[in-house]
Amino acid sequence: MGIIKDVKDNGMGGLEYNFLTAKIEDLVSWSRARSLWPATFGLACCAIEMMATGGSHYDLARFGMETFRASPRQADVMIVAGRVSQKMAPALRQIYDQMMEPKWVISMGVCASSGGMFNNYALVQGVDQIVPVDVYAPGCPPGPETLLHAIVTLHKQIETGELVKRREATGAGAGIVVEQRDGQSDTQIVLSR
Repeated sequence: MGIIKDVKDNGMGGLEYNFLTAKIEDLVSWSRARSLWPATFGLACCAIEMMATGGSHYDLARFGMETFRASPRQADVMIVAGRVSQKMAPALRQIYDQMMEPKWVISMGVCASSGGMFNNYALVQGVDQIVPVDVYAPGCPPGPETLLHAIVTLHKQIETGELVKRREATGAGAGIVVEQRDGQSDTQIVLSR
């Protein structure tokens, strides 16, 4: 009788600490992690590796990400693949702002993550200055295996619900750096924080 009274008085907020809602939250997190729709934002050579990841050999469809969306209003994960110029930064932020909530960002490659070898005034020295980054995929360019590892890491973080809580509390991304899985020598990412 107490549960019914809580629901009557508080609506769905009355179900917050109920055995049923805990399972619904788990189901929502699981389904949210496995139905990510990436926004196409390829800027340089890393975009070729991102396209290869979408091909049949790596089968991105098994992660629920087979459809790269052309409209940011239909996407919930942005994969920033390549170096970001100062002129491109406002467009990147506008696309990020137009994406639906909750949304996540993967920074692909050392150029997107830290400016890479291009330490000059024309390029942004880390996309985390523009949007909150959840997962960094190192490499120059990172291969499809590294991008898939970043996606799986993002899935695990979405399932725990920590990313949504952190974004609501601080507005920052998780900033997780994954290891390279494509046989390249390790590339160090120096974050601009």
